[in-house]
Amino acid sequence: MCVFAAGATGLFGLGAGASNLFLASLGLNLATGLAGRSAAQAAAQQTYQAAVVGSQSADQALAAQQEGLAAQLKETQASKQQEKLAATIRGLQARGSALASERAGVTFNVLLQDQERQAANARESINQSLESARRQYGRNIQGLTAQRDSRRNRLQSSVNQAFNEIEPLGSVLLNTAVQGLSSYASLTG
Repeated sequence: MCVFAAGATGLFGLGAGASNLFLASLGLNLATGLAGRSAAQAAAQQTYQAAVVGSQSADQALAAQQEGLAAQLKETQASKQQEKLAATIRGLQARGSALASERAGVTFNVLLQDQERQAANARESINQSLESARRQYGRNIQGLTAQRDSRRNRLQSSVNQAFNEIEPLGSVLLNTAVQGLSSYASLTG
């Protein structure tokens, strides 16, 4: 900073004291603007780091939930396969009982066909239930993926907002210049 002797002429036609005051005001305005910009940059960087951690957490949550749903579907499939096997066995047992009775004729054949139809219907019902569980699994996975994507989008939005709040260096310099001109105008009266 320039220091002028009392009574000497300072910068821009101002007196020495006014010139020193003007330069100090410019320096203070610039330092304040740069400090604010630096603080906004630090806050934006912290927001970014938090978003990275949050995004990783969202990915891990999705993976864990998918794993849980896959295990549930696997258990459902195994259970339904057991039900199908049991229905087949019941049908074979009914057929075996009918055959062991050594009946014959049209009524007997109708009875066998009815038992086979009942067993086939039971297996088809189980197949439909299993297919429904598979479709529900797919919908659940889509829902979980949408939740994860929504969470990531919110995090990205907060990062964008934080970086948008950083005042550009050109604006800091322009604001300092405008404040300096305002100060100069008030000093020159």
